[in-house]
Amino acid sequence: MFHFHSPWFALLLPLPLLFRWLLPALLKEKHNEGAEIYFPAVHSLKTIFPACNAAKNKNNFTFFCLLLLSWILLIVALMQPENVDQFRQVKNEGYDLMLAVDISASMQALDFSTPDKAINRLDVTKEVVGNFIKGRQGDRLGLILFGQNAYLHVPLTLDTTSVSRMLNDAVPGMAGNATAIGDAIGLGVRTLRERPPGSRVLILLTDGEDNASSIPPLEAAKLAKQYGVRIYTIGIGKKGIVPFPNQFGGYGMVEVSIDEELLKEIAKETGGHYFSATNQKMLASIYANINQLEKSEANETLFLIREPLYQYPLSLSLLVLLALTLSQLLYRRALYGS
Repeated sequence: MFHFHSPWFALLLPLPLLFRWLLPALLKEKHNEGAEIYFPAVHSLKTIFPACNAAKNKNNFTFFCLLLLSWILLIVALMQPENVDQFRQVKNEGYDLMLAVDISASMQALDFSTPDKAINRLDVTKEVVGNFIKGRQGDRLGLILFGQNAYLHVPLTLDTTSVSRMLNDAVPGMAGNATAIGDAIGLGVRTLRERPPGSRVLILLTDGEDNASSIPPLEAAKLAKQYGVRIYTIGIGKKGIVPFPNQFGGYGMVEVSIDEELLKEIAKETGGHYFSATNQKMLASIYANINQLEKSEANETLFLIREPLYQYPLSLSLLVLLALTLSQLLYRRALYGS
């Protein structure tokens, strides 16, 4: 979309015409103040050199036209013409959803494997959460990855594709081998507390017990309640002895546990719900509960890219001035000789 960034400079366009109208009157008035010599044969001289008079008048007209053109181009450059990619403000309703996903070493457990394929807990998590993300068009999503430490991997954004891609790039143990549930909740609350009330939601998915948090999980849940953040907790995997990969490329049997009582207390404290993700059907109930929340409105400008074009009229103005100067030099040389 083409437009001028500073259109008020157009008020300067008639300035040369104003000077051309006022200057002769001022010069005539000044000329009348001094002495004047009268030459009675001046009309005879004009008839003797008609070609010179015509050439002079034509040169004056050309000079004025070129000067006026250069002035117009200069003013156009001052008005800062530019191309602006069309942008629009989108008024959308949606939730502010922060997804906290456990990527500790225990997420390598292979209790979701099939006879044909070894599938660990993180693979299932990516599929379950990925399906959840696909249904969240219009919502603002963020991603927290946590293990021994919690990290804000993706800030709140409408770009759900990027959230899904960043989750798919996660690998078990990249945030440490332990599990810091309380720190993940605290980071989620800090991110969501500035968002409009009524739509602050944290969905926490983990397969283990809290053993590395600097903030106790229940204290973090109380903080979430204080800021109106509703937490849905999802426990993924099975309790007891499960297959686990070893360093030799095979697998052994390891006993694991999930602190379901803690996850239930966290959800209850904040008005959320706890879900068991031993199968994907349980995830459907999350949608039903989240859809009962009040949506918030947000205005968001998608993009605004400016491409300045002032250099083109400015360059043309300089070229016209150069042509004007050359024409005057050639005219004087032709008139008076070298």
